[in-house]
Amino acid sequence: MTAPTLTATAPVLPFTVELARDICSTTGETVGVIGPFTGTELHTLPVSSTGDVADAYARARLAQIGWARAGFAHRRAVLLRAHDILLARRESLLDTLQTETGKTRGQAFEEVFQAAGVTRYNALAARRVLGGETRRSGLPVLVTTRVRYRPKGVAGVITPWNFPLSLAAMDVVPALAAGCGVVQKADNQGALSILLLRRAFIDAGVPADLWAVVTGDGAEIGGAVTAGADYVCFTGSTATGLRVGAQAASTLTGASLELGGKNPMIVLDDVDPHRAAAQAAYACFSSMGQLCVSIERIYVQRAVSDQFLREFVTVTRALILGSALDYSTDVGSLTSQAQLERVTEHVADALAHGATVQAGGRARPDLGPYFYEPTILTGVTPGMLCHAGETFGPVVAVSVVDSEQEAILAANDSDYGLNASVLSGSARRGLRVAEALEAGSVNVNEGYRGSFSAVDAPMGGVKDSGLGRRNGPEGLLRFVNPVTISRATGALTLPVNGQQFGRMVGPMLLLARTLKAARRR
Repeated sequence: MTAPTLTATAPVLPFTVELARDICSTTGETVGVIGPFTGTELHTLPVSSTGDVADAYARARLAQIGWARAGFAHRRAVLLRAHDILLARRESLLDTLQTETGKTRGQAFEEVFQAAGVTRYNALAARRVLGGETRRSGLPVLVTTRVRYRPKGVAGVITPWNFPLSLAAMDVVPALAAGCGVVQKADNQGALSILLLRRAFIDAGVPADLWAVVTGDGAEIGGAVTAGADYVCFTGSTATGLRVGAQAASTLTGASLELGGKNPMIVLDDVDPHRAAAQAAYACFSSMGQLCVSIERIYVQRAVSDQFLREFVTVTRALILGSALDYSTDVGSLTSQAQLERVTEHVADALAHGATVQAGGRARPDLGPYFYEPTILTGVTPGMLCHAGETFGPVVAVSVVDSEQEAILAANDSDYGLNASVLSGSARRGLRVAEALEAGSVNVNEGYRGSFSAVDAPMGGVKDSGLGRRNGPEGLLRFVNPVTISRATGALTLPVNGQQFGRMVGPMLLLARTLKAARRR
């Protein structure tokens, strides 16, 4: 693999101290944040307490009352201004994303573009989805029925470090569009990116108290964020998500949980091997595989397996690793020492139990402390750590299958069901196979970006990959309570005693039969 010269030091981010003041914190304590490219401290962040979380909720609730009453038109105008500010400030956002997470410029740009798209969609869709509507009454003419939507209040949003901008926007922005406030627990590693995102919205007109950011150890304040919420959004590991979901359920608080994935790709025997290999490489190694929807398992049909694997190895070995803050690199760095240790452990375990490295398989300390080469394994078998467990790094296992059915069964043989991919030379065939896969999203002739970027369509998982959906109308409807309002028209008095019911039975039975004959609901 080749690599450009490593940037010697992390860029200076002059707005760090100013942005850190936006964190709700009275503890006086700080925590250092390490830069993936250098392994040295980037900056320090204030640490929030459970009292800070409670205070953030109190202030957000007061701000939410006015925000909800301001109406759809006002919120739409503010969010559309935020959209423009995000695009105008993209270079600062890109620098910050790269510096905090270790990803490449191109993959950081995907986040900025996604955040802008989510903002635009929710600004324009909120009134249509949440504006209320007339529903058919069970007693036409006698009663009218309408559904309106009331904001739930203040959402608690807990986001991880790997995609701080995208994942924050996909939960925070629909909450704001629906008329809710937000208290967000940002992972320390991505907090600066989130604070920059928030600043754009504040400058666009979102009240500062409406969207509060707290930081600190999840074990210390995560429970307080969940306990104070009227609705909970969590993105992270399945183990932590189960605890968050159980806590929310104990108070009958709704929750959407996007959790882990062990995402499969099926390569059918009618593909162009070179094009398929290029798609697979991006699907597996974008952001160093530190993405919940990235591909970690590939099942390739035998007739094309040798050609595909040869091309896949060639493409992977040609990827350019580096830390440049421009578009000259293909692959960046893992984000932390913990991530490096996990990836190293999974690869070492696989090799010790008989797997073979086809590409990569080693750390690159010459480039930076957490760099690791994109790795292709064959011969992965049950019992290996990387077989069924999520690696969350640049490691993929390639297996050969003899038929579509075998590929489908293997792909579905997982406790997870977040994302899947099918590569085929035939759109019809690819779609047919896609419909058989057990996942919340399936991409045909793409790895994950098709569904991930489809902000008008729901995104989420099945099985141990979570519950609930973000994006689309479903993402907005999370943050409101539907209220059904019915009104008697007075055209005819409904029965209130036995004699009146006796006289009404015949007409009401006739009404039921007439509605069925007319195919009216």
